[in-house]
Amino acid sequence: MITSKLPFDSKVPELEKIINGMVKAGDKILEIYETDFSTEKKEDDSPITQADIESNKILKEVLGETGITILSEEDADDKKRLSEEKVWIVDPLDGTTDFVNRTGEFTIMVGLVENQKSVLGLIYWPTKKKMYLAESGKGAFCYNEEWEKIEVTMMSEIQNCQALVSRHHLSEKEKKLLDEMEISIVTSIGSSLKVTEIASGEAEIYITTTDKMKQWDTCASNCIISEAGGKMTDISGNDMVYNTESVNHENGILVTNGIIHQDALHVISKLDS
Repeated sequence: MITSKLPFDSKVPELEKIINGMVKAGDKILEIYETDFSTEKKEDDSPITQADIESNKILKEVLGETGITILSEEDADDKKRLSEEKVWIVDPLDGTTDFVNRTGEFTIMVGLVENQKSVLGLIYWPTKKKMYLAESGKGAFCYNEEWEKIEVTMMSEIQNCQALVSRHHLSEKEKKLLDEMEISIVTSIGSSLKVTEIASGEAEIYITTTDKMKQWDTCASNCIISEAGGKMTDISGNDMVYNTESVNHENGILVTNGIIHQDALHVISKLDS
């Protein structure tokens, strides 16, 4: 049972309920995954399925009990959140394309923002029954039959690092950056799992130069990578800021084990100059 003994005392009294809600949402997603589900397109051309909608319903119900405003990928954006100190930022099904393509690499993401910073991150991987959890100042943990602390690698030579890339969205610029860094070990993996793998010490770097990433794509994983000893910034090295007017990260994302972060930023700035 994931909540039988949490790895730390949380400042969020409802944390156990939220974790149980995410597992319930994950079970619902897997139930739909086993059926001949249909896929529709949203206005921005991204896919949506019944699994996104059902997961969103379950998460809204459990998070609603906290009294904190929710910003979810699947709901209209209530701008009242901009005057709130705390906001939940939720992706009920991160990696819908992977869900549709049946790769198994999709997750549920729940992040808590306080004063525009990610202070709590939860990522659940339904097909593996794995839960990632971090809270500011408490460390990062993964539940895989039991809770274990996770940490990034100590690799300091960028050319010996392993990079993770998107299976669906790798751009020519991103390929060029990896070439410039002389990184030869490159693995494709879906959704937020790129960040959880780096946080768990399975790889060292992930770069995306797109301006299409949204705050619900990074909020939960930002806290997890930070608490695991790594770093997430935009590709100019600026800190990630949440609960802003625009929900787009307009300047890409760089995630590393922290040690190679400056080296990676240096290569990016050289290529951009």
